[in-house]
Amino acid sequence: MSDLVEQITRLWKGRDDLASVMPKEEARVVVHEAIDLLDRGDARVAEIVDGEVVVHEWLKQAILLLFRLEDLAVAEVGPFEYHDKLPLKHDYPSARVRVVPGGSARWGSYLAPGVILMPSYVNIGAHVGADTMVDTWATVGSCAQIGADVHLAGGVGIGGVLEPPQARPVIVEDGAFLGSRCIVTEGVRIGAGAVLAANVSLTRSVPVIDVTGPEPVEHRGEVPPRAVVVPGTRPRAFPAGTYQLDCALIVGWRQESHDLRLSLNDVLREFELAV
Repeated sequence: MSDLVEQITRLWKGRDDLASVMPKEEARVVVHEAIDLLDRGDARVAEIVDGEVVVHEWLKQAILLLFRLEDLAVAEVGPFEYHDKLPLKHDYPSARVRVVPGGSARWGSYLAPGVILMPSYVNIGAHVGADTMVDTWATVGSCAQIGADVHLAGGVGIGGVLEPPQARPVIVEDGAFLGSRCIVTEGVRIGAGAVLAANVSLTRSVPVIDVTGPEPVEHRGEVPPRAVVVPGTRPRAFPAGTYQLDCALIVGWRQESHDLRLSLNDVLREFELAV
């Protein structure tokens, strides 16, 4: 692995004149080896180490180099025609992944056993954990890291990021539930077991305010584990007047005393959340 990292790093530094670093076909072999690691789940763009997010920049560099090295090609799937630089994943039965017609994942993304893709899309560099549901019209952007037993409901948008290589991708930890049409971008981290109601929209600048205690507690760029979150607004004064800006409100906490399936249903009923 260390040799591969060194080769990718060298190619990246010489990316404006790759031919001066190594012949194109040799560079393609090196980059493909890195992308295959991502595709098999043997490496991942980002992971949590001792509670902190660690980004492996060299793998992002490999993805960016791939786009420089590959040419556009036509691919036909039944009556559909595509014109792209990358193939789609294949051999889902061996991976024990269920993909409904209309669902697709690009080569270089990883889908763990038990994943279900409804008509949805998973981009290169993304990592989707075991038994996760990617529901209808949900999208998992490039390099996003989705945990195990997660439910991304219909129309959820998980933002992707490739550049700059050191930028943190979105991370959704194990057991989280994101309701319909939620949007999560800019490297926001969703804690394990968190529940987001429909239409919650989060970027690193959107405040996530815990209103369950006597005083508000504000978070940015992350949702604490097991938090129950709904969309909200709060006033802000401008020269032209006072207007409401989006925020998210933590209105409760998912209970650990119940079975996960029962717990989720209880949360949705108790807080009357739209999903």
